[in-house]
Amino acid sequence: MKMIYADHAATTQVKPQVLEAMLPYFSEQYGNPSSLYSFAYNSKKAIETARAQVADLLGADVNEIYFTGCGTESDNWAIKGAAFAKADKGKHIITTKIEHHAVLHTCQYLEKKGYEVTYLGVDEFGMISLDELKAAIRPDTILISVMFANNEIGTIQPIEEIGAIARECGILFHTDAVQAAGHIPIDVKKMNIDMLALSGHKLGAPKGIGVMYMRRGVVIDSLIHGGGHERRKRSGTENVPYIVGLGEAARIAKAEMDENIAKVTKMRDRIIEAALKMPYTILTGHPTCRHPGIASICVEGIEGESLLLNMYNEGICASSGSACSSGSLDPSHVLLSIGLPHHIAHGSLRLSVAEDNTEEEIDAIIESLYKVVERLRAMSPVWENGKPIW
Repeated sequence: MKMIYADHAATTQVKPQVLEAMLPYFSEQYGNPSSLYSFAYNSKKAIETARAQVADLLGADVNEIYFTGCGTESDNWAIKGAAFAKADKGKHIITTKIEHHAVLHTCQYLEKKGYEVTYLGVDEFGMISLDELKAAIRPDTILISVMFANNEIGTIQPIEEIGAIARECGILFHTDAVQAAGHIPIDVKKMNIDMLALSGHKLGAPKGIGVMYMRRGVVIDSLIHGGGHERRKRSGTENVPYIVGLGEAARIAKAEMDENIAKVTKMRDRIIEAALKMPYTILTGHPTCRHPGIASICVEGIEGESLLLNMYNEGICASSGSACSSGSLDPSHVLLSIGLPHHIAHGSLRLSVAEDNTEEEIDAIIESLYKVVERLRAMSPVWENGKPIW
């Protein structure tokens, strides 16, 4: 059986052009970029080319891009680094209840160190209130951290407006753009973003490489100390092949973004439209301000685990939410935060498509979804006479 991959929000395949660009730096171009001889300079030059490619994707300056090991490291660096560097000004941080755990757990760690965190709620679409954000700001607020696009429900926050509020108040603004970068246009200068996290494996580069964008003039503590790499901000010998791969993936994403958004949005909307024809099925996330590739629904009367397993048996790879939390039996914190009761949140399904998918695959996904839901509802102890019994 040929499998159809509809879980691009969890990870993406390394693009062939990306792999091709990487290969020489595993073998013939293996020099340490910190060495002084000309052979090593080839590696250093490749890193700077990749840095420029990532900067172009984000609308940043080249010297504002720092390579890290992953998006989680970048989030940790931004939040902890800002907290420790600004501790003399205050120890109050503002974030949201629907952040990725890379942000939430980092904030919880800081709470144990004496910091105070305000977790903003969201509406039924997963959107924060700008008025509530303004009301939460205090004289001792040092950082606002709001994700760009939610990895589970796809909602895109009003990043430019949030950035403007933070800039006006003299507060650092960080956004986890791991799900957004390469799929949604980002202009860090126009959006008043001070720090941004990006992860390579979400846009066709390998796992294990990320980026921290840090606006020129922002001063935060380093998270990793040692040899003074990345302009003495993030120590550790550079992972040259993966950096090259991320640069190439960023170049491709920038060049093909408009075309990809149009194609992927059409496929996403077909899935959503078809899913909502099933009774007692709801869309999660904002109906329009959402990631072009994420279709997220809750199907009443069915457990998400059964839905996923049966979809897999039909040849469809999907998710019930964040891949980082897929081993948990608890309902998603994101779905609970948008006001869904436990029994509905348990029936979540995330189908995330990309430009690699085809219209024929979307047809197969829809057909399988209908078949699986009908079969599982016929077996469900909480489904009777065409509706849930709660």
